[in-house]
Amino acid sequence: MAFDPMIVVDDVEATSRFYQQLLGLKSAHGGKEYEMLTDAAGVLALQLHLADAEEHGTAHPPPGAPRGVGVVFYFKVADVRAAYATAQGMGATCEGAPEFFAPARHTVFVVRDPHGYAIAIFQSGEA
Repeated sequence: MAFDPMIVVDDVEATSRFYQQLLGLKSAHGGKEYEMLTDAAGVLALQLHLADAEEHGTAHPPPGAPRGVGVVFYFKVADVRAAYATAQGMGATCEGAPEFFAPARHTVFVVRDPHGYAIAIFQSGEA
């Protein structure tokens, strides 16, 4: 079973640039209302949908509603410390530095995207 997450955003193009810069994802669609972001192998990683666009039948959040409450997207990277440095260089909001989380056996930090979605970036093992 494949999982193809889609998040609702107010600015698809700016959010796409954020994920491309932070995680090295690539645009596979592009546009003001909808975007598909893929990894280096061309596998779909994340879809972005404009909050007030009509296509795809997406449920529209009320204006000013918080986004992604209770949801965390995990992205596995080869070098979590390099990803953290990139996030800091972008001025992204990080919720602490990378830490080893023994129960999951990975090193992780959480960053917020421009819409407040929590993104956990992790590397297997202790980094």
